[in-house]
Amino acid sequence: MLDEALIVIVRVVISFFSLLIFTRILGKQEVGQLTFFDYINGITIGSIAATLATELSSKVWAHWVGLAGYAILTGVLQYVTVKNRYLGKVLDGEPTVVIENGRILEKNLKKMRIKLGELMMLLRDKGVFDITQVEYAIIEINGGLSVLQKADNLPVTPKDLHIPSTPSGLSTEVIQDGIVIEQNLTQRKKDMGWLNGQLQARGIRDVKEVAYALILPNEQLYIDKYEDHIGKEEDMGDYKGPY
Repeated sequence: MLDEALIVIVRVVISFFSLLIFTRILGKQEVGQLTFFDYINGITIGSIAATLATELSSKVWAHWVGLAGYAILTGVLQYVTVKNRYLGKVLDGEPTVVIENGRILEKNLKKMRIKLGELMMLLRDKGVFDITQVEYAIIEINGGLSVLQKADNLPVTPKDLHIPSTPSGLSTEVIQDGIVIEQNLTQRKKDMGWLNGQLQARGIRDVKEVAYALILPNEQLYIDKYEDHIGKEEDMGDYKGPY
């Protein structure tokens, strides 16, 4: 029993770090950007890794070779689709227009095997409730919907009103879970003296009272304390029971 447990632990370590290395090599990609094939391929690789860890009746090397083979083929496929535009279209598919000038292209919908109800749901998810406001709607290769509304329905920007604007910039974390991130303070050309002064001005005596703090693009400090003293919190639920 103990011997089997030790074997499983060793195989888990091999499986875990093999999976970690292969995924790092293959690069980062958000789940929302995955095609259906990428999704299924990821499940298959994970299944092989799990079998490598727990299938004691077979040898480790056989599963590891299968895992490495899937990872290598995936990497080759990624390289080919990046280097060859035609093969990329064949293997990954192409975006498909499903609405043009407020009119639904039923033929393209059938080609994508998407129901009208599903299309309406995707539009509502994008904040579009009137189909006549849509100039173009495109189903991307990952199954997501991109919507371009007609010019009359687009929000007004400062550029449209000829109002000068400045770049917004990025916010920088300086406190997280009561711990000061001194490296980020230095990047924003601030020091502990400045930070302590800002905290004291807000009535905060100890940095451990702060859950999260950011230096905003306008150089102001945003602070969220563990005890916010909001008063009555907004309740979005409709259940008034005891639990």
